Amino acid sequence: MRVLGRMSALGAGLLASVVIATGSGRAQQPADLPDVTVGVLENGTVNWELRTIRERGFDRENGFELQTLALSGNPATQVAMHGGQVDAIVSDWIWVAVQRANGAAFTFWPYSTAVGGLVVTQDSPVGSLADLEGKRIGIAGGPLDKSWLILRAWHRKETGRDLADVTQQVFGAPPMIQHAAETGEVEGAVNFWHFLAVMQAGGMRQIVGVADAAQGLGLDPGTPLLGYVLRDDWIARNPALARGLARASRQAKDLLSADEGAWQDLRPVMNAGSDAEFIALRDGWRAGIPPEGPVDPEDAQALFSLLAELGGEELTGGLTELPDGLFWQGE
Repeated sequence: MRVLGRMSALGAGLLASVVIATGSGRAQQPADLPDVTVGVLENGTVNWELRTIRERGFDRENGFELQTLALSGNPATQVAMHGGQVDAIVSDWIWVAVQRANGAAFTFWPYSTAVGGLVVTQDSPVGSLADLEGKRIGIAGGPLDKSWLILRAWHRKETGRDLADVTQQVFGAPPMIQHAAETGEVEGAVNFWHFLAVMQAGGMRQIVGVADAAQGLGLDPGTPLLGYVLRDDWIARNPALARGLARASRQAKDLLSADEGAWQDLRPVMNAGSDAEFIALRDGWRAGIPPEGPVDPEDAQALFSLLAELGGEELTGGLTELPDGLFWQGE
């Protein structure tokens, strides 16, 4: 009932949106290890890693009992993190940087480099971003979506034109953008990587990947945007737990990078509608496994500066330089 006790502090406004998820169905263990609670989106792909940690016992092997608190959306996970209802969430380091600059002592440990791209229907005549000028592009995540900003920057470098000026953008939730692309309501689509994996499994084709665009801009495509968000004071009080979470995460990644049986165990919770979708989701997740160790601050600053140029203060909160201590060193 420890998770329920934490949930009560979220307040009535969030209570209805909270779903308790312990993840694995693993047999109940004696309460002889401290809990580490991660706030997650109910259907987020991070659950695949966390479920693997629990089912394979990587949490207990590293000195803790993993709990998950599933929430209805990113704002709810962020509120839970600020309120101390969870020990960690998964978010991007740009959000973490803004919070840190505003006094919230959060820090970031890499989770994934997974990014998407821009896809079109199989029979579309579009072969490049330039072919989409004058046409409609569907974009999940809104005008500040990082993938969209990187694609804009790359197209501007290649042509001198901003895609935001020479196309019509349609913004919406990922399922809506998927539907709009598949039905021809938009001529191209930028979506979250797992939606793109399903779209490509269904026959859509990618004309440019965000990782390729980033590399074309001189950025390191291996710089992870998504990671575990931790508190400085929590790490200071629980250094062994923090290191244990990082080790368990890497153990799960190492297993999932090569073990087909581990993926078959996850298949029931992956919402894959076909073998092709399952394979695309598996391969997309594997492609996002970051290198071991913390983020390189110089690579991150280069990416941040580019995103800040196009996203402005609405994205960066007025930051120009990433704050010290943003990236946890794992020590």
